[in-house]
Amino acid sequence: MPIQNRITQLFASGKKDLLSVYFTAGFPVLHSTLQIAKDLQEAGADFIEIGFPYSDPLADGPVIQQSSQIALKNGMNLEILFEEIKDLRKEIHIPILLMGYFNPVLQYGVKRFCESCSLVGVDGIIIPDLPMTEYENLYKETFLKYQLSNIFLVTPQSSEDRIRKIDSLTDGFIYLLSSSSTTGQVGDLKQVTSEYLDRLKSMNLRNPLMVGFGISNHKAFQEVCQHTRGAIVGTAFIRAQNEGKSPHDFVQEIKGLS
Repeated sequence: MPIQNRITQLFASGKKDLLSVYFTAGFPVLHSTLQIAKDLQEAGADFIEIGFPYSDPLADGPVIQQSSQIALKNGMNLEILFEEIKDLRKEIHIPILLMGYFNPVLQYGVKRFCESCSLVGVDGIIIPDLPMTEYENLYKETFLKYQLSNIFLVTPQSSEDRIRKIDSLTDGFIYLLSSSSTTGQVGDLKQVTSEYLDRLKSMNLRNPLMVGFGISNHKAFQEVCQHTRGAIVGTAFIRAQNEGKSPHDFVQEIKGLS
């Protein structure tokens, strides 16, 4: 039985040029999560990824690492996050994903984590260090039970067999990393789109594609949207938060509406 949630509904709608914005829960201050999500929704974000901080974020660049360190110092953890977003669906109608590393989820309890996500209205999970085989053998049925999309990441180095396996295990979208480096590293997106994204598009995968890592302006957003359903922006938004830029101005700039 395929998953039916706000993520799958959004992609089934056919809407293009989708923008997902990532931010770190507990940054810049504790108990700001719901307000930031509301601001991003009002600004025009199509869906949101809320990062739960971890002390050893291997795939994150320095900007997101710093936001995680500040969030941890502020006291953020999964218990507090779920309490903060318990009334999420009273005001937020766009899809919400949680993104983070597996260790905090394991400590919290995978079944309990999925149940908590379902109770507050979270639609999907991105856990970069959860092995595909482990997910399939141990946790897939739990994710399905709670109608949670588990989103896998693909890099330019991923083999066709791995990509097709990910496609078979996914309900939602496939998260394409524009490079195999850490987040926030801006590469040559034209090279990425011409070689990598065209190759993936030609595979006729079941799931839609979203690109993340290195999208920081409207030009880059436009480039990847020519080949995929949209882009995921994280580092650039946290940088904008550090500079005091409002979520409205940030989203409008990325979408080219300002």
